[in-house]
Amino acid sequence: MEDDSLNIATETKSVKSLSEATVLFAGDSGDGMQLTGSQFTLATAFAQNDLATLPDFPAEIRAPAGTTYGVSGYQLHFGSVNVRTPGDEVDLLVAMNPAALKVNLSRVRRGGAIVINVNAFKPHNLKLAGYGDTNPLEDEELRKNYRVFEVELSRMTEEALKDFGLDKKVVDLSKNMFALGLTLWLYSRPLEPALDWLSHKFASRPELLNANIHVLKKGFHYGETTEDFIIQYKVAPARLEPGVYRAIRGVESLALGLVAASNKSNLDLFYSSYPITPASDLLHQLSKHKNFGVKTFQAEDEIAAIGATIGASFGGNLGVCATSGPGLTLKAEGIGLAVMMELPMVIINVQRGGPSTGLPTKTEQSDLLQCMYGRNGEAPLPVIAASTPGDCFHAAYEACRVAVRHMTPVILLADGYVANGSEPWRIPSTEDLEDFSISFAHKPNQVVDGQKTFLPYLRDETTLARPWAKPGTSGLEHRLGGLEKQHETGEVSYDPENHEFMTNLRADKVMRVAKFIQPTEIYGDSEGDILIIGWGSTEGAIKTAVDRLRDHGLKAGTVQLRYINPLPSDLGGVLGHFEHHLVPELNKGQMVRILRDRFLLPFAGLNKVQGQPFKASEIVDSALHHCKKHH
Repeated sequence: MEDDSLNIATETKSVKSLSEATVLFAGDSGDGMQLTGSQFTLATAFAQNDLATLPDFPAEIRAPAGTTYGVSGYQLHFGSVNVRTPGDEVDLLVAMNPAALKVNLSRVRRGGAIVINVNAFKPHNLKLAGYGDTNPLEDEELRKNYRVFEVELSRMTEEALKDFGLDKKVVDLSKNMFALGLTLWLYSRPLEPALDWLSHKFASRPELLNANIHVLKKGFHYGETTEDFIIQYKVAPARLEPGVYRAIRGVESLALGLVAASNKSNLDLFYSSYPITPASDLLHQLSKHKNFGVKTFQAEDEIAAIGATIGASFGGNLGVCATSGPGLTLKAEGIGLAVMMELPMVIINVQRGGPSTGLPTKTEQSDLLQCMYGRNGEAPLPVIAASTPGDCFHAAYEACRVAVRHMTPVILLADGYVANGSEPWRIPSTEDLEDFSISFAHKPNQVVDGQKTFLPYLRDETTLARPWAKPGTSGLEHRLGGLEKQHETGEVSYDPENHEFMTNLRADKVMRVAKFIQPTEIYGDSEGDILIIGWGSTEGAIKTAVDRLRDHGLKAGTVQLRYINPLPSDLGGVLGHFEHHLVPELNKGQMVRILRDRFLLPFAGLNKVQGQPFKASEIVDSALHHCKKHH
């Protein structure tokens, strides 16, 4: 006999179309929120929506369970429209415990929905979260401002798995699959990607595979049958440029960009690093690509990592290392050595909140001046920045090209937000990648006193790059090191005039990179009231803000700086077409200092150091205030 209440619930469901939505999963770091969010992301990519994510990890490795310090979150903004940010406000918060509600309630828009694991709202957990003896679920204001759905996630998971013979801890850990299934139903997401992932993840553990699949489907069917959720939402596919797409994280994109550079240049890729959050995952990603000849090396410390990279580059490899701010400090002397030796290598800095250990799992852009000037002596090098998870591929590829073309170390800037975030990425064809030809020195390049000889610092007329000679090549014996070099011969020199000449020459070489920079592109209006200058991961929020500013009637545009050193040659002309200039940064105004020094204009800064990326609304408010103030 059928349950009439189930039929009534199913028949009364309605489907509402949305152009976009923002979902946030939050709970203890042991609740599997990152996994839940990533699986919802895969389902969303499968549904062909545009998307942007914000994984938000707790900074403490073993924060006490149930406390606000241990809350882990995963925010996803998706839609049929152009999605550039993880969303200013959350439409649905899935809160696994009281701490998750307390930390993230301010992110939820008024009228938004909150799915709460009501089984976790017990006196002990309420006190751990800082609620004391009060229960927020009994607060009339909460229900007045939000649509609150109390779901017995823990109890229903236990009920679903009571016959699977699993221990209580494993059963409790499975509640995130119930939450995932429910949320997939709520937004009309397909189950297939999660089912495929589970099949691979637990291929050798059939008892766990069957349990997780069962709970996932239970959550999905709960959404179908319960009378609590009477509306199901549907988001149409986005209109993306034709091609083959995948959802990609920034760190995966960095790895693939480096592999592509290695493949296109026929150089062996040598990657050396010491574990440091949030750069550590790049080692994990590159270690998967041994089939492309990638060699990965986990060094005993940061100094050893940069030393190994220098050695690899000297030996004719594509030498790459990665770190975060504290590690870049330790690498400073080694980077200066690479500048003096003029060896091609790439140093990736995945920035995080500082100083010192700071906020190791949170994002920041506070290493810019360190990358520009944080070495002893005059030691300039190219500095470029990646702006989105997918753009990390192209930025990594470009950094390798610049390093080899100009025989110089290059710093590539990313940050925790862009490295951990995800977006749909159109997979490029290798034929579409820019040419990456390598020419090693094979024979002596000069005749001195009637003898053929090799001058290691004889330079290319266009790039000022010196020749790259592999050790052991007959007739090309030469010496490199940290002492100042005599022009062309490479011999050690203490001559004052030569030192100044070589210092200027190394600086000029970096400046010549500007000859290869593409013309600056302006998004929005090409002239008018305000130009917003961005670099790195601020791109999405800035472009969204420019769209809103233009809706307000302002003539607004933005440029996103890929190259920070050198700056594009045409940037000064672009700046001259706008009355006001705003520079949003996740620091206390570092790019502003560089731009003011170069162009002597009154750039306004918008600064944020909260471990969180900009909201588009924050940039809009600042731009409107700035233009109004000056009018």
